[in-house]
Amino acid sequence: MQLKNIPVITLDGPSGVGKGTIAQWLASELGFHILDSGSLYRLTALASQNAGVDMAAEPVLADIALNLPVVFRPGIEGGALQILLKGEDVSELIRSEEVGMRASVIAAIPAVREALLQRQRDFLVEPGLVADGRDMGTTVFPSAALKVFMMANAEQRAERRYKQLKEKGISASISSLVADMKARDEQDANRTVSPLKPAEDAILLDTTCMSIQEVTQKVLELTKQYL
Repeated sequence: MQLKNIPVITLDGPSGVGKGTIAQWLASELGFHILDSGSLYRLTALASQNAGVDMAAEPVLADIALNLPVVFRPGIEGGALQILLKGEDVSELIRSEEVGMRASVIAAIPAVREALLQRQRDFLVEPGLVADGRDMGTTVFPSAALKVFMMANAEQRAERRYKQLKEKGISASISSLVADMKARDEQDANRTVSPLKPAEDAILLDTTCMSIQEVTQKVLELTKQYL
């Protein structure tokens, strides 16, 4: 089915492949809206953590997901996407490894995924949408005009993450980041609900040996071809 007959570009893939950077750049280039779907799970993880909610309390977690007051605000002068929860910028808070691991567990809960499914589709408004996530092309927007599945090995992704954390003054170890990446990859790929995998009609893009500039150029070429 084609939702609202509005163009959608989906960028799926594991953590650390550059989906967020490419999505924001592409949305800005096309004048489209942007959906960072992974942040919705991270926001649910953060909100539930702050409220002291147990991970086994699935109905409570689903209710938190259903009522998240979230706003995505484009970064100033090419800066990082701002993610507001109840008007507070939590862009940095939700990017911690602890929240990320909790979000991966929460993302495997059917009730939470169901609560967030329509919320994600509500972001589809004129003139178009760039959706960044893990099941955008398979579950949320199955009729998207262009579906790109981005890949990179865990070591390269950990190196990118390490540089990001270092720039923010956050200490980290590459070996622990690699271990976290691999653990999350296995968890995402083996969950029973919407496992991480490319859509049958997705374009596979291995970014391991590509610069951000090379990736953006390739995705722009694909956009011109498919839209």
